[in-house]
This record gives sequence, C-alpha cells and structure tokens, in this order.
Amino acid sequence: MSEQELELEEVITLVDEDGQEQDFEVIDIIHLDGSKYAVLLPVPEVDAGAADDEEGEAIILRFETDEEGNEILVDIEDDEEWEKVADYWEEMIENEDS
Repeated sequence: MSEQELELEEVITLVDEDGQEQDFEVIDIIHLDGSKYAVLLPVPEVDAGAADDEEGEAIILRFETDEEGNEILVDIEDDEEWEKVADYWEEMIENEDS
C-alpha cells in the first residue's frame, strides 16, 4: 500500500496475531527521523450493547517495505521509539489547538 493509497480518514482493516480483523481510521501520518508512521483509531463495532461514546485508544504503527517492495504497517517494538513518536504526535495536536 503506497502513501497515495493510504489517506487520512480512510478506514483500513488490520489482522491481529489471532487472525481477528479490526477496522481502523487513519487519523494521521507522521514523518519523523527518516521513518513514516500511521496513527490509527479503532472504528467502534456496531453493537446494540456498546456505548456510543466509547472510543478506542489510538495506536501507532511504522511503515516498512516487505520483500516484494510493498509498504506494510508493523508494530513498534522499541518502547523508546514508540514514546518519541507518541510525544511528537501529541505536540502536533497541541500546536493545532493553539
């Protein structure tokens, strides 16, 4: 998936380790220290028993290139890298609000 294909406010489906699919809305794409990251927010499942105001926690994934040259999203396993990207994103949000 190229950057042109993944756009803000687009909904994408990711599959977790257990094979469960979940939809996420792309809320931001960040370029930091030569890497690119996607900030995703879970799309609430349509469920009569779920509260409408329940919102999932945003997740951040890093773009990498697979063996075939396709862009893929991967977990950030380094806590320091994750904190750096999360802090950068929070600063961006705060600056937009000012």
